[in-house]
Amino acid sequence: MSVVISGFAVIWAVTAVGWVVGRFDLLGPRAERVLARLVFFVLTPALLFTTLARSDPARLITPALAAFAAGAAVCAAAGATLAALSRPDTSGGRRPLAEVVVAGLCASYVNAANLGIPVAAYVLNDVAAVTPVLLYQVLAVAPAALAVLDAGDGRRRSAARLALLPARNPIMLASAAGIAVALTGWHPPAALLRPFELLGTAAVPVALLALGLALAGQRRDGSSPGAGSELARLRWALVGLKTVAHPLLAYLVARYGLGLTGPVLLAAVVTAALPTAQNVFVFAARYERAEPLARDTVLLSTLVAALTMGVIAVLLG
Repeated sequence: MSVVISGFAVIWAVTAVGWVVGRFDLLGPRAERVLARLVFFVLTPALLFTTLARSDPARLITPALAAFAAGAAVCAAAGATLAALSRPDTSGGRRPLAEVVVAGLCASYVNAANLGIPVAAYVLNDVAAVTPVLLYQVLAVAPAALAVLDAGDGRRRSAARLALLPARNPIMLASAAGIAVALTGWHPPAALLRPFELLGTAAVPVALLALGLALAGQRRDGSSPGAGSELARLRWALVGLKTVAHPLLAYLVARYGLGLTGPVLLAAVVTAALPTAQNVFVFAARYERAEPLARDTVLLSTLVAALTMGVIAVLLG
């Protein structure tokens, strides 16, 4: 258990460094965006390629993923239902379908890359443990959600364009390349993999620094969540679904439904306890739907997840 707790301590320590850097604006106003894009387009793809190229492809479909997906489905449905039943503060009508979809994502779509990979590296000691969740979200959840959001923005797009959404994701492309190498049984020369390995080693610390910068930026720009409104009640309900209900459901399914124990059980629950992904805010901003809700849920769930994942580490570590 001490190893698990120390792993979380490393994660939050590096994140705190990023917060300090952002709080005192040591890297300039666009540092968060630059670092996040570096992680997304270069460092994480390099890490996933080298990891998956040496992995067993059979490990990509795991019982832990089944437990995660079951909990995510329930939380997404609950979040969408709460949003559908609530009324926007600015009008008496019901929320549009696109906003309901964003709420469902807030309650279930986890930060599997920027935070999930560091957690897998330092807590689970296996970066590949989070890869099934990452691929599941990129291949299944995101295309389905974006299809609804696309349909609601007044500009119809072809089914082929929606189907190709994962192909425009560098993390997805790198993962596919790594899986292809693993399936062929080819062992690339060390000299060929070394540049990818070097870039991949920077993925985890830079991602955590970017997370800390993002938290500092939320505080600095005055966009901290408010309270006392219909939006505030909905946002806290979504945070509760994401950080408490999702890992609890994953635990029940994994432990009593699938009979999982040990590291596999820990992986299922920890991945479910990850906070809402920043991509949810990206989706909301792109389609101009429920942006404040997505922004605040990402921030609050990231803060609350620090506590819930620590509790999970103590109970299951």
